[in-house]
Amino acid sequence: EYFQNIYGISYSMYEVEVAADSSVVGMSLDDIEATSKVRVIAAKLENGNTLIGPKAVSRDTKIEANSTLAILASAESIENFATGFHLKVSDSIEKFSDLLSTNESGMAEIVIPPNSTLIGKSARDVWMRKTFGIAMVGLHRDGKTMQEDDGIRDIVLKSGDAIVVQTNWEDLDRLQKNKDFIVVTADYPRKEESRPDKLKWASIFFGLALFLVLFTDIRLSIALLTGALGMILSGVIKIEEAYRAVSWKTVFLLASLIPLGMVVGDSGTAAWIAKEVVSMLSTVAVDGTVSYAPEWLILLSIAILATIFTLVMSNIGATILLVPIAISIATQIDGANPAVYALLVALATSNSFLIPTHQVNALIMGPGGYKVADFMKAGGIMTVLFLAVLIPMMLLIY
Repeated sequence: EYFQNIYGISYSMYEVEVAADSSVVGMSLDDIEATSKVRVIAAKLENGNTLIGPKAVSRDTKIEANSTLAILASAESIENFATGFHLKVSDSIEKFSDLLSTNESGMAEIVIPPNSTLIGKSARDVWMRKTFGIAMVGLHRDGKTMQEDDGIRDIVLKSGDAIVVQTNWEDLDRLQKNKDFIVVTADYPRKEESRPDKLKWASIFFGLALFLVLFTDIRLSIALLTGALGMILSGVIKIEEAYRAVSWKTVFLLASLIPLGMVVGDSGTAAWIAKEVVSMLSTVAVDGTVSYAPEWLILLSIAILATIFTLVMSNIGATILLVPIAISIATQIDGANPAVYALLVALATSNSFLIPTHQVNALIMGPGGYKVADFMKAGGIMTVLFLAVLIPMMLLIY
């Protein structure tokens, strides 16, 4: 959408099968790209080898029979290309689904700086795709965007030119350190730097944190923080990397929930709600005897109450609050087992799928790009299923 709005480029990735009798067999990429307005990003050969990235795909690469091509083009261009050379366009990306997924590759925006050695040269001169692993599909200059049909690979580059490319994120990451380019695209999955020489220190501090958790009375947060600090001080990770890895949205979300949970508990709001629910499930006769609703309805009400409380309080706080109430109800019902009611509360307070207030949900919210509505769609179903399984199994087993 971004490249469509800014540059007017609307390309998609296609997977094209090359039959043995196709007229395109034996032709070079240069022969077909110049006239067909398509860009070949990768090729999977009949022997199983895959050509992709620097030094693998270039304009002199020959197209082989029974191979599969990954092509970036507009819908009109791919249709003309397939029709002209009698090729089959697959309905979906299958053979390149991993290599060309959004986690591995995509379109990027790059600018040519004033000190670039590429100034005065064209993309064809420097064999841009073969040398750097970037396939240029657009060139923006003086407020105008030129595309494949404008012969962009033959245009001499100037300072300030913005080029739109298709590339693997790993290759784009390498260009960040290349002074010939300024990579504008910043929001892409970066590959973590491998540091095998730090394996020993990583293992030591991971083991230390685990030891503190399992065999000491030190709080979990302190134990894990000790391991994290050890990894930073020993150079396993850099402080900047640790800072970027922190989901600050999650930190502030959980920090806001702590006082909310305290207020709900300390103000008596939670206890009042629980008592009101209990009173709705019971009736008092004239002689003072109390009769309760069917046991399954009582269990379901307690489970729903625990589910609601755990969304605004910690699951531990909700359990501490509701267990005494559940046990009190059980002691007043003939044949009811208080331990079962307490166990029900403990299980139901883990039913926290509906909104991202639980720590685990909050942690994946940022990296996954999820919204509250996404959790409600999937979590709503999970919450209902949780209750639908929990109550019958509690009645069946206990």
